[in-house]
Amino acid sequence: MANPIYEALPTTIFTVMSGLAQELGAINLGQGFPDEPGPEAIRRRAAEESLTGYNQYPPMPGLPALREAVARHYARYQGLDLDWKSEATVTSGATEALAASFLSLISPGDEVVVFQPFYDSYLPMIRRAGGVPKLVRLGPPDFALDRAALEAAFSERTRLVVLNNPLNPSATVASEADLALLAEFCVRHDAVAVCDEVWEHVVFDQARHQPLIALPGMRERCVKIGSAGKMFALTGWKVGFICAAPALTAVIAKAHQFLTFTTPPNLQAAVAWGLENSAAWFAQMPLDLAASRDRLTEALRREGFAVLPSRGTYFLNVDLAASGIAEGDMNFALRAVKEAGVAAIPISAFYEEAPVTNLIRLCFPKRDETLDEGARRLAKARDLSRRFVAAE
Repeated sequence: MANPIYEALPTTIFTVMSGLAQELGAINLGQGFPDEPGPEAIRRRAAEESLTGYNQYPPMPGLPALREAVARHYARYQGLDLDWKSEATVTSGATEALAASFLSLISPGDEVVVFQPFYDSYLPMIRRAGGVPKLVRLGPPDFALDRAALEAAFSERTRLVVLNNPLNPSATVASEADLALLAEFCVRHDAVAVCDEVWEHVVFDQARHQPLIALPGMRERCVKIGSAGKMFALTGWKVGFICAAPALTAVIAKAHQFLTFTTPPNLQAAVAWGLENSAAWFAQMPLDLAASRDRLTEALRREGFAVLPSRGTYFLNVDLAASGIAEGDMNFALRAVKEAGVAAIPISAFYEEAPVTNLIRLCFPKRDETLDEGARRLAKARDLSRRFVAAE
């Protein structure tokens, strides 16, 4: 009786690793959530709104105050000129925003260009909407786009392309050259770009997030998706937003109204307040995360691990082969959580075809003592792995 797309889906690697971490009392450096609770002022605002504010259905597109705040926020930080009335929609998280976009913009048989590695919800939702994924493989160390690969993936049947930037799990930020190349193909093939930009504020060092919607020819063909959960380290709130040209917004909103219809008004009001009153947070938050990234990187390197650069997101990647580990990422990750007490995510789980199998992803927005112990336990897992391989 089940739909075959969902019936065939395995349990996600995040559920598996987090479940094992909880069951075994392991340190969880797998699933992407921070240890800290998020800005207190915004959380207090949500509590106050639930007690004294409006708690009935808010408007389907979202509270006007939040939609206005979103438009002003992107004008301040990314130079975008958005009309909040016709180009902004509030969703119950970015995953719902993706679902609404796919369901409303894909017709059966449409081809959708998707870059591997990818967020695990993309392919099931695209296929459920009737789309045909056309996979483009990106690989370490830079996970950059390639003109020849795009030429092979795009066709006259291409309807959508899905871009995750900054990219989870590679922790890379798309270059101007990559964005210009993708815009060229979108314009040439009259394709819409669904841009999953939930990590747009989580960029480090000299990296700068540039939205694809700002490039020439892309204003009318981009769906820009953001996440208050990622902006404010409040991942459980599930408040997202879609920004797109009026014609795209109108049709996406029709799918949104039959998915979640709306999002809790107290959370919307708190996010609206946060977007208008959190300049200090947006300045300091990336610096604090970069410090955690650097602490874990240094701890891992002291233990002899090869660590790839992390320019954005909550994650960094360890190169197993370059660290003297012969096991593939999946086997090593299972050994690490079961025998050494530390959970990581194998990067191969983010591929459907020709996976990269020598990288594991670690989440670093954790307390210092957690990061230090996690690195020690990962070194124990490496030693156990070497002994296992030698005994075979």
